[in-house]
Amino acid sequence: MEDDLVYIKVVRYGREILVAACDADLLGKTLKEGDLEVCIDEKFFKGSLVTIEKALSIIETATIANLFGNKIVGGARSRGLIHADAIITISGVPHAQFIEL
Repeated sequence: MEDDLVYIKVVRYGREILVAACDADLLGKTLKEGDLEVCIDEKFFKGSLVTIEKALSIIETATIANLFGNKIVGGARSRGLIHADAIITISGVPHAQFIEL
């Protein structure tokens, strides 16, 4: 069941809605590639454990999003929320961000 779940956290600040989401199996992991090191920190990403579909519905309301993982980034791309050119990989893990202007 956890294979189909992602963590999502929503933070509202004024008119801005920041959404951080990661595949459940990535929470707490550190990705390293060359000199780059990124921690998928529980303080930032751990919110609700939800289905990918629920997470994508929430991401659609975001003005800022930070996404890590095959499932959530792939889902966001499939739904047209992220352009393929905006996706990078760090240690083989897809990562994407967007800011709505």
